[in-house]
Amino acid sequence: MSLEFSSSGDTPDLERIISVLDDADCREIISVLEEPKTVPDIADDADLPLSTTYRKLDRLTEAELVDETVGVQQGRHHKSRYVANFDQISISFDNERTLCVDVDRSSKSSLSIWSKATQKF
Repeated sequence: MSLEFSSSGDTPDLERIISVLDDADCREIISVLEEPKTVPDIADDADLPLSTTYRKLDRLTEAELVDETVGVQQGRHHKSRYVANFDQISISFDNERTLCVDVDRSSKSSLSIWSKATQKF
């Protein structure tokens, strides 16, 4: 049995997605990312230490399941926000019994709206 992936558009590899979804902290972070949030907000909502949250967000970003956007401006510094960029993930066998992953991506237009939103403090 070979491991491949199939999807419309660019999709991360199957092993990376499965690895991230197998991580309870990553799943918790995904569950709180219904809207763009800063790392401290994610850490609070997921009840995780900041250091863990940063590491898990790196893994989720590398797996292309979370996007980093610039959403808050504090003085001259922009504060990053993170948002999940998919609606659904399906893992299945195709007709040749090859394991496949399909990531149903969120609308890119909604992500661009969030990335352009800024607030001055």
